[in-house]
Amino acid sequence: MVQLSRICFRKYANFVDNLRLYVHGGSGGMGLPRLGGQGGNGGDVWVVASKTTTLKKIKDKYPQKRFLGGTGANSSVRALKGGKGMDKEINAPVGITVTTDNGKILGELNADGERLMVAKGGHGGTFHSAFEPSKGQAKHIRLDLKLIADLGLVGFPNAGKSSLLTAMSNATPQIANYAFTTLKPEIGKLMYKDYKQISVADLPGLIEGAHINKGMGHKFLKHVERTKQLLFVVDVSGFQLASKTPFRSAFEAVQLLTKELELYKEELVSKPALLVVNKMDLPEAEDKLVELKEQLNNPEEFSDLLPDDMKPKNYLSFRHVVPVSALTGFGIEHLKSCIRESLNEAAETTSKAIHQERLKALRSNSLL
Repeated sequence: MVQLSRICFRKYANFVDNLRLYVHGGSGGMGLPRLGGQGGNGGDVWVVASKTTTLKKIKDKYPQKRFLGGTGANSSVRALKGGKGMDKEINAPVGITVTTDNGKILGELNADGERLMVAKGGHGGTFHSAFEPSKGQAKHIRLDLKLIADLGLVGFPNAGKSSLLTAMSNATPQIANYAFTTLKPEIGKLMYKDYKQISVADLPGLIEGAHINKGMGHKFLKHVERTKQLLFVVDVSGFQLASKTPFRSAFEAVQLLTKELELYKEELVSKPALLVVNKMDLPEAEDKLVELKEQLNNPEEFSDLLPDDMKPKNYLSFRHVVPVSALTGFGIEHLKSCIRESLNEAAETTSKAIHQERLKALRSNSLL
């Protein structure tokens, strides 16, 4: 078991979603007292969102993780106003939150090309500073990646999330018949006949206690935060993580997943959610599906199946409950239709809300 944990950690280490960097704005250039010349300002340090990079690339390319702006040019007889030092740009993946060491958010970069200044260069020497330049800002920052996707797949290990993502999209996650096959987040794209694309994030399987960081829970749960909707995936036959852990039915798995999300960040369970009941190719799957639907329709009646500390505050109401078999392809096209329908409904609701807000603002302005 220790050996397996080491293997999992080593493979996960190839995916980096948090990086600490040292940034230092360039110093300003010297002024020229006898002619009143002004030194150039130091170069700034920027973080720039790019679709083509990863935090792993930054870590490998800059092992020292130090980024310095250029020094401003000194004032001279030939150039009384010194030139600005060269800015330093750090290309970072889209979806980055930039924070200080103590957790203060400096900004977010959610679209390709967005920029955030993280260290300002010093001022060049002028008459007001006795022609002495100032040093640039220096600090440690953290780049924290949270994947941006339309849907986030949420499930316990071996629920078939990776197989489902492969069946639905162009992603090629690792798939095997043991619990922890997804060791890093994967992004897949659902492609439709009219060229519509929907992004889906497959997150490594949660375990009970993920909210308190068991099984690298925080590393995985944070990626759920920026998904528009949740796609719960459960094994119709239930699952058992290990011989020493209790067997959980599909209904119990749904409630435990809800509880883990709720305990990590309660707002997560307010996201629209769909439920995929996978492995419908297994024996007695139809009977178990009927039982699950009955339990989901009357969750309070079956709440005694769970210990009190495992019951969520509120039972989720799913927009769609879709039985599928990732192995045979049964139900996959119907699932893709349900996903698109759910996202379109949410977008329409959001659009109406924005329209109403704008109308309200216009009416308020007209009364002034």
